[in-house]
Amino acid sequence: MKHLTQPIHTLIGLLLLLSACATSKKINALKPSASYSTNVVYDKQLSFINIPVEVAIDDLQNQINKHLQGLIYQDNTLEDDNLMLKVWKQGPIIINEKNGKLEIELPLKVWARVRYGIEKFGFSVYDTREINLNGKVKLSSTATFQNWQLSTQTEIIDIQWVDSPSIVIAGQQLSISYLINPALALFKPQLTSMIDRSITQAVSIKPHVLQALEQISTPIEVDKNYQIWFAMQPLELYTQPAIVVNKKITLGLGMKAYLETAINAKPTLAFDKKSIVFSAVDKMANDFNVSLANLISYPNAAALIQKNFAGQTFQSGKRSVTINKIDLWGKDGKLIIALDMTGSVNGTFYLSGTPMYNADTKEIYLDQVNFVLDSKNKLLKLGDWLAHGIIVKKIQQSCKFSIASQLAESEKVLKNYLNNYQPIKGVNVSGNITTLSPNKIILTPTNIIALITATGQVAVRIQGLD
Repeated sequence: MKHLTQPIHTLIGLLLLLSACATSKKINALKPSASYSTNVVYDKQLSFINIPVEVAIDDLQNQINKHLQGLIYQDNTLEDDNLMLKVWKQGPIIINEKNGKLEIELPLKVWARVRYGIEKFGFSVYDTREINLNGKVKLSSTATFQNWQLSTQTEIIDIQWVDSPSIVIAGQQLSISYLINPALALFKPQLTSMIDRSITQAVSIKPHVLQALEQISTPIEVDKNYQIWFAMQPLELYTQPAIVVNKKITLGLGMKAYLETAINAKPTLAFDKKSIVFSAVDKMANDFNVSLANLISYPNAAALIQKNFAGQTFQSGKRSVTINKIDLWGKDGKLIIALDMTGSVNGTFYLSGTPMYNADTKEIYLDQVNFVLDSKNKLLKLGDWLAHGIIVKKIQQSCKFSIASQLAESEKVLKNYLNNYQPIKGVNVSGNITTLSPNKIILTPTNIIALITATGQVAVRIQGLD
């Protein structure tokens, strides 16, 4: 019996030694090849942007004074109403705002030739006199905005004469208001129409707005290192009623547009002023959305994941493995992780997972992680403790990396653009970002790109129209 147990102990020891030698042998799993759909990334978001067009009343006043000068009315016929009349603008027009309307003061000089006399028994005796008058006309205008035009509806509030209209006959001063006032009554509609026409001609909205939109629609390369571009394509323009307040006229314009982020190529969006739709609305949306591109190279991401594995040994019962090196690349939209293992299993094996973004931690992590087919088959030959067990879940928990610094840099670039950016004189872009939410992750041959949607409010303010 003693002679029988000795060979059995020797056999068991030999089997254990062979088993140990088998598990310590380096296993070479088949390496998955890299595969990418494209190297160029385009992502566009639909946005609504306020475009308040502000016309300072002082600017409007200057423009009207340029347009309206000298002789502004004349009536050269004496026979119909016994009066010939010429009216000049005598001094600068003064415009103020009050109670949401424009108050206009127009200094006038009036020359009149008055015919007076009698007609009786078929005989008539007439004489004429010339008079000169100075006065001020006070008008009130309501501003509207439609069909790309700033329009006004003006009415005369009062006419104030420096001296009452009169002539001296035979030493007697006689009032001729009965002649002047009816004549001016005929002149009033022409004067108000003249003011309205001058305001419309003085402020040409459409060319300035289209010029501003063309400028801000020009693609901008916001990051030359990674070739990140930003562009805008206006689709529709909306109008709201004009508001007169704080010494300016504000024309409520809003825009519906695509905002595109492009990587490794210029954006595909193009500005086409002929295709922009113009319509009036009671209320305009103000939802600004744009994609922030956050890029990290595969080597940098691998180095960050490698830190997660530092000093860790993954155990399942008496078996354990240590991850010594990490490598990353993309394949068909999934992230491949090469794990160089030592311990109970020695060799390089490959995991596959779907990259996701965690908005709370600002990290990219892997979901649905599993060993690729060839790696799984080779591991199953050694037992399912690694291929299906708790170790895979622990490894998955460490397969994550932060993009907080990249996101902070993207936010900084966008905020600089929204902090009173001035593409041309008189045009300012301003706004704020309220929320950041995950969009999608794209794998290119060189980088992992996390697109984050930034939401907020943006206004393009157009000022100082000449």
